[in-house]
Amino acid sequence: MAVGIFDSGLGGLTVYNQIAQDLPELPVCYFADSANTPYGTRTADNIYELTTAAVGAMFDRGCNLVILACNTASAAALRRMQEHWVPRDKRVLGVFVPMIEALTERKWGDNSPPREVDVKHVALFATPATVSSRAFQRELAFRAIGVDVEAQPCGGLVDALEDGDEMLAEALVRSHVDALKRRMPHPQAAILGCTHYPLMEKAFQEALGDDVKVFSQANLVSASLEDYLIRHPDMRGDGKETRFLTTGDPRQVTDRATQFLRRKIEFEAA
Repeated sequence: MAVGIFDSGLGGLTVYNQIAQDLPELPVCYFADSANTPYGTRTADNIYELTTAAVGAMFDRGCNLVILACNTASAAALRRMQEHWVPRDKRVLGVFVPMIEALTERKWGDNSPPREVDVKHVALFATPATVSSRAFQRELAFRAIGVDVEAQPCGGLVDALEDGDEMLAEALVRSHVDALKRRMPHPQAAILGCTHYPLMEKAFQEALGDDVKVFSQANLVSASLEDYLIRHPDMRGDGKETRFLTTGDPRQVTDRATQFLRRKIEFEAA
């Protein structure tokens, strides 16, 4: 089977879309746990259970490598999965790694002590579960010192995007940026810590101002995957076609996905 991309819903399609552009010959198996989305308000144990069930199903279909294109799953489940659950011949990667690489200008394999970086004030926009996990801050602290991270839980934004309510999503972006700026008036950089949020990158940039560098995940994850597959070609698997699977109603998810990417995406039952 192909390289797997997992998300609780449709947000990971932003990552898939970039990978499809950068690696057009790479077959992909996209798995949306639409029956249980969103993950952002669930407990860590529940997120772990749902994520391992979905990734296990992808392993059973022949995926050797699965990308958790879901920041909530990456934050709440990835480390535990890698330490106690993932089989030796399989790999599960998260989406924090490429983001922190870009922010710190430091490769993930660089195990030298933490050092100062140019960016000192970082705004993190993410789901409530990602924010409460503090996974981003923990991973960043391993590699950089003196960085102040202010995290804003963006309640409701994933639901609005999954429902295709762009007007509500824009209003929520402005509200969440305003709330963060009351605590950190002058961020130097902003992390869009959910794969749904690149759809609203323009709205985030406008609300934050042109002087704030906005880091969006899709292009960073795609570039990181390309580099990883060059170093580990056996992780490509032997799949020949791209497939889209969902635990939800395939017809409904297909309609929403097509609206989400503004092109036809056909889902089938997982």
